[in-house]
Amino acid sequence: MSKPVFYTFEYSVWSAAPELAIAELDLTDAIEVKHLNLMQGENFEPSFIKINPNATLPTLTADGKAYTSTTEVVDFLVKKSSVKVATRTAIATAVHEDPVDPNFAMVASRDDAELARVAGGLAGTFTNTRLAGLKKIAATPEAQANKEFYDGKIATISELSSLFAGAAPAEAKEGFFKISKAAWDAVKVFYLETLPASIGEGPFIAGATPGEDDFHVTAWLVHIAFLLGAAKAEDGLAALQKGLAPPPEKIVNYWNAWSGRKGWAATYPGGNLH
Repeated sequence: MSKPVFYTFEYSVWSAAPELAIAELDLTDAIEVKHLNLMQGENFEPSFIKINPNATLPTLTADGKAYTSTTEVVDFLVKKSSVKVATRTAIATAVHEDPVDPNFAMVASRDDAELARVAGGLAGTFTNTRLAGLKKIAATPEAQANKEFYDGKIATISELSSLFAGAAPAEAKEGFFKISKAAWDAVKVFYLETLPASIGEGPFIAGATPGEDDFHVTAWLVHIAFLLGAAKAEDGLAALQKGLAPPPEKIVNYWNAWSGRKGWAATYPGGNLH
């Protein structure tokens, strides 16, 4: 029987959740890993769209079935492993809701200065190279069967590219600033209130050791720290303090408890958050 195949990318925030799970659940040797370069738009290749029509990561295939969301992939891994952990609760759903979307936080800009900084950094590079790769793939004969899908993706990413290039209408830019402010406000509430309230006695949400909730939440928290300037794990809490607010004690304990675990070492090798 062939191994399940897990599709991932190093800058994919949600791919980190199953990566944490694979290591913590002792599944490293049981899963085949394939890397897709999202910056080049490889997830938009027609061959991958046949697997996941949404063209998103993480994705996992096993026994002829595709698992195409973070929740589905992590659920599969938890059920497959002989290591038993606490199953997910409402917090694993909450962290995936649109108001705290870490993918939008990557591009969110609340004023002209932040827009210039974001456009000149990883988000700008990611957007433009991804758009170029998408257009190239969309022009191939193999892509024509999904023309509507490609046209929609090109339109959406082109709007963001225009914002970054300073070519968007003033009202579009102001609307983007407003949405971005609301997003970061929601992230701050989740960080200061929702997450600490879910931890209980800790140090993990599941208790003494990580559970399914922790795989989801940690991927989110680490990505937020990365967006706020933390390149290394040891800088994460300081970045959260500077960019959001001083971390509650439960968040400090949570971060420190994770930092010594094999899942953390496997997902963030050398302490590099991406």
